[in-house]
Amino acid sequence: MIVRTVHRSVTLIKAPMELGAGRQGVSLGPEAILQAGLLRQLNLLPIDVNREITVPMLKTFGEPPNPKLKNLRDVLRFNTKLASAVYRTAKAGAFPLVLGGDHSIAIGTVAGLADHYRNLGIIWFDAHADLNTVETSPSGNIHGMPLAVCLGIGERSLVAINGFAPKIKPEHIVIIGARQLDEGEKELIRKLGIACYTMHDIDRLGMARIMEEALQIVEGRTDGLHISFDVDCLDPSVAPGTGTPVPGGLSYREAHLALELLHESGLVRSAEFVEVNPAFDVDNRTARTAVELIGSLMGKTIL
Repeated sequence: MIVRTVHRSVTLIKAPMELGAGRQGVSLGPEAILQAGLLRQLNLLPIDVNREITVPMLKTFGEPPNPKLKNLRDVLRFNTKLASAVYRTAKAGAFPLVLGGDHSIAIGTVAGLADHYRNLGIIWFDAHADLNTVETSPSGNIHGMPLAVCLGIGERSLVAINGFAPKIKPEHIVIIGARQLDEGEKELIRKLGIACYTMHDIDRLGMARIMEEALQIVEGRTDGLHISFDVDCLDPSVAPGTGTPVPGGLSYREAHLALELLHESGLVRSAEFVEVNPAFDVDNRTARTAVELIGSLMGKTIL
């Protein structure tokens, strides 16, 4: 069971990966978030940012094209290095705060955390489920596959990062904000019994109840809670700067309330914020929103 705590030592891990996505520009996300004032925001809180790490994105030229698994070799190499950085951070007792980059980086983040925690839990904020495999993916972009990989499903080389065992159990996952699911993903959610709160559920029940139920799911079963936050869970009017926008997403206040409640729970041990793409942003609005949301997760309050 998770022991409640407030993290005061944070390590920033910049993960400027874009080779898992279908559109360029998301590798600039980490720097955009920092330029939007992340360190200034964190310094206002009782938090010690003890270190900054960058995992470099390296493109292998001459990699044989694979339309079903694009840039596999580079995504694999990057996530192997990221997993090592996240594991070392967690082992040292610091809070890994990972800045993406496309959502394929969750493969490495979760692999590193799973080496440290016996029963990792994940709350996955996303317009998509990211449960595709090579057989079900309509695009071949690996950023649509990371949650499946974390479950031990899909491309073996990615599943095998830090060992072949699944990194997380289906009953330890909560997806929030989904509204664009492929048929293969729907089938997998039903088959595995994954808790998935769509925008329909949020409209009907409200964010406060959704978060209450989500925390009940993970608290009694897990010893570490990770937050994987894709900014495309937000409505494009709030976060236009992302490569896969879907109308009808979370409002500004719904997202803040969710992250405020997560902080109040004292259960969160790590987080990643992904898919901020400055190439599609408007006046750096999405990067600034990411900074504000990270602040709420880390303890910033209105009063």
